[in-house]
Amino acid sequence: MGMRPPTGLPSLSRRSRILLVTALVLAALLLVGPRLTDAYTNWLWFGEVGFRGVFTRVLLTRVVLFLVVALVVGVIIWVSLLLAYRSRPVFVPVSGPGDPIARYRTTVMGRLRLFGIGIPLVIGVLSGLVAQSSWVTVQLFLHGGSFGIKDPQFHIDVGFYAFDLPFYRMVLNWLFVAVVIAFFANLVTHYVFGGLRLAGREGTLSSAARIQLAVLAGLFVLLKAIAYWFDRYALLSSTRKEPTFSGGSYTDINAVLPAKLILLSIAVICALAFFAGVVLRDLRIPAMAAALLVLSSVLVGAVWPLLVEQFSVRPNAATKESAYIQRNIAATRDAYGLTPDKVEYQDYKGEATTDPVTKQPLMVPADQATIKNIRLLDPNLLTQTFIQRNQQLQNFYGFPDPLDIDRYTINGQMGDYIVAARELQPQNLSGNQTDWINKHTVYTHGNGFVASPANQVNVAPPKDTAAAQAAAGSDSGGGYGYPTFNLGDLSTVSDLFTPKDKEAIKLDQPRIYYGELISKTDADYAIVGGNNQAPREYDTPTDQYTYSGAGGVSIGNWFNRFAFAAKYAERNILFSGAIGSDSKIIFNRNPRDRVQQVAPWLTTDGDAYPAVVNGRMLWIVDGYTTLDNYPYAQRTSLDGVVEDSIDQTTGRLLPRKEVSYIRNSVKATVDAYDGTVTLYQFDKTDPVLKAWSGVFPNTVKPESAISPELRAHFRYPEDLFKVQREMLATYHVDDPREFFTNNAFWSVPNDPTQEGAASGAHQPPYYVLVGDPKTGKPEFSLTSVMVGYKRNFLSAYIQAHSDPDNYGKLTVLKLPPDSQTPGPGQTQTSMTTNDQVSRDRNLLTGGNVNKIKYGNLLTLPVGDGGILYVEPWYLERNTGGTNAPSFPQLVKVLASYRDKVGYGSTVKEALEQVLPGTGSAATDQPNQTVAPPNQTVAPPNQGTVAPPTGSTGKDAAVKQLNDALKAVQDAQKSGDLGSLGKALENLQTAVNAYQTAGP
Repeated sequence: MGMRPPTGLPSLSRRSRILLVTALVLAALLLVGPRLTDAYTNWLWFGEVGFRGVFTRVLLTRVVLFLVVALVVGVIIWVSLLLAYRSRPVFVPVSGPGDPIARYRTTVMGRLRLFGIGIPLVIGVLSGLVAQSSWVTVQLFLHGGSFGIKDPQFHIDVGFYAFDLPFYRMVLNWLFVAVVIAFFANLVTHYVFGGLRLAGREGTLSSAARIQLAVLAGLFVLLKAIAYWFDRYALLSSTRKEPTFSGGSYTDINAVLPAKLILLSIAVICALAFFAGVVLRDLRIPAMAAALLVLSSVLVGAVWPLLVEQFSVRPNAATKESAYIQRNIAATRDAYGLTPDKVEYQDYKGEATTDPVTKQPLMVPADQATIKNIRLLDPNLLTQTFIQRNQQLQNFYGFPDPLDIDRYTINGQMGDYIVAARELQPQNLSGNQTDWINKHTVYTHGNGFVASPANQVNVAPPKDTAAAQAAAGSDSGGGYGYPTFNLGDLSTVSDLFTPKDKEAIKLDQPRIYYGELISKTDADYAIVGGNNQAPREYDTPTDQYTYSGAGGVSIGNWFNRFAFAAKYAERNILFSGAIGSDSKIIFNRNPRDRVQQVAPWLTTDGDAYPAVVNGRMLWIVDGYTTLDNYPYAQRTSLDGVVEDSIDQTTGRLLPRKEVSYIRNSVKATVDAYDGTVTLYQFDKTDPVLKAWSGVFPNTVKPESAISPELRAHFRYPEDLFKVQREMLATYHVDDPREFFTNNAFWSVPNDPTQEGAASGAHQPPYYVLVGDPKTGKPEFSLTSVMVGYKRNFLSAYIQAHSDPDNYGKLTVLKLPPDSQTPGPGQTQTSMTTNDQVSRDRNLLTGGNVNKIKYGNLLTLPVGDGGILYVEPWYLERNTGGTNAPSFPQLVKVLASYRDKVGYGSTVKEALEQVLPGTGSAATDQPNQTVAPPNQTVAPPNQGTVAPPTGSTGKDAAVKQLNDALKAVQDAQKSGDLGSLGKALENLQTAVNAYQTAGP
């Protein structure tokens, strides 16, 4: 008598069931609870900023997409299981007492609902969870429109590729998933219930199993035929020829495209063959159809295109690919905003026009504005200088790294300024300041806006009284250069610590509750509100403050308090007496993150910058609309092209996204006090923005809503410019044959001022004020140079205009192909190896006591065809990794024009050495003075010391020189940069005295 097979899974005791259910409930709470909490607090937050419609639309789209995909996939799988079960054989022979299939069959029969409904339900839910992330594809399909541009192959509007094709492919993919899983589910069910038996040499297959499996296989092949049809359009985004160019190549269009149509026909025939197997009861026909499909896929889909590529295209590549490269050039220019109406190319000599009389470079009126506004301050180096030069005020305040640059008109003069918001920096809190009540209810906000003229420095006098008196009596001022925070009698520091009548930049509300530094930690929230209590927020050393802005979510009720206590895992939110009915919690405080959350369809620029507009401090954030499937346009990785030497040293978060289309369609602002987010339309012609405006109506204000005061602070965005200059390196070429040879390509130069890990990174673009050749007035622009392909000579100068009248225009100055104008790397080498520069560098560094930091190497077009380089030099004490305060101080200015090097303590002095007569324009910068090394400084009340002469004079000069050298060495060891500056001046005086002394 055989053994009776088990009837099912072992039963659980009542206690075990209770424990199991309790564990499942707790696990569900742990999994679902935080998500429900986040969903609720986000719903509150979106209501606070006035974008709750975005939250509900995205949530609704995700839920609907989840349900639809889960239902479709689950139903298809459930039907396949149901049909297989209902058509099972009535009698299933058992192979023996140890038949494993019988045991599984019994288990399934004992829990039919669990397996019959549970399996489709689980797979459907998992599919829905994956599919809901594709809500962007669905919404663009529903609201996408026309581009007004047709592709060159099928002559279909680009909108089809941008909005429709991704949706069709998504639907096909989920149908593939459902049919494939349904096929295997049906197959396994037939096997378990006897419809499919593998016993014997050939096995047996019931009629029902044959029909169902044939239908499912036929459906799969039919879906494949439809996929072949849509694959034809995807060829226009082919990567076969990358990195040379993107899009359909000769092989794609002349071999792969016909192959897709042939495979489509074969797939339809094979699908019919599978369906015929239902009637003919002969599995050989479907088997032959499957073999034909696989064989044709290999031969027609892979081998044939390979043969065409190897034997037809490669021997004649330049000729064969010419037409397709031309398509790529046109599409890439359209996709990246590089069309002729936006980019103006100008031939540029690279050498200034000379005056026929003086033989000196002929300066044009625009050069006066350019030279007058040469930027000495490097925002990438001066964060610590801002902090140490009395602008931090308190230990818990800080400035971002790097600083920002913008332009302001003060006293009727427009100038560029290094700007920063004095933010709260929670990481700087120490001691009892880090207590929860202090961290989240006392130290809640930053305070003030700091601006320093970018073309001026103050001179710090030496510390000793005699030296200070001597410096006061000299023309140069003596000492080292620091940012100046005043213009005449008007302070450019706008905050509570500055009287209103002293503010040059009027700021009505200087308190900063939203910023970049304040949100660097996960728990970046602040709890504010009066609650009929005395003000508790720190404001000034003598005053406290209670927030009165519109920002923040109310936590005056216990439900909200509990939700946020759970969100931040902080019990103090529940029990603190500082929280009452008027309390609000301010969170999501980073300006870029706020814009990204209310507009999830935007890619935001990596640099949000502060601007004072009509008395309010606003963070300005640039938003991009992007696509990754623009036909024939070159694809690029944003994180690869936007990373430069500054990003490698600051650790800025880079956008990780593949794109083939980008537009700066939105300018966004975030109020630093109340967190108000405002989106402005900035490109009326962008079809992608129009589509998203249909998805989220009334979330983006029209361009007409931008005030002139706000528009005056818009900058051409850096990330977009970096992408465009990378494209211009290649796509300035018109001739496809020349494009194919790469001979006319450009390259973005490496930053020659960087050392260490950042030495091989791209040179960043620089914001500068450049004279307009037409008007002679300064124009705020973002600029970059380009060098030849695998060469170091300069090839082009790119200028992106930011002023309202010319905003968005790109001017490209093209140098002759055989130009020998030095590039940034060559210029840096020639400047730093200059004899005088090398000697002073060794003296300044003093055996590694101090270190030289090279400022931004600015490239400026001057002299009606010339190229001028200017670089500030900074000196910083080498602290050896200790926490001793150290910050860069301007000491020298380098200039270069062709093969000449200028070196001095002022721009004027450096320019006069390379372009005589041009330095006079720099005299309009009254504070731009640092002590020249050859300045003779006399002790107070004693005139200039006459150089000694004669034998006795020579001995005295030697002694004076030795004493001066010892003073320099002592100053280097002390690390006192003010004393070092004084010692170097005395050394130069001693050198001059020695040289003029008699024998």
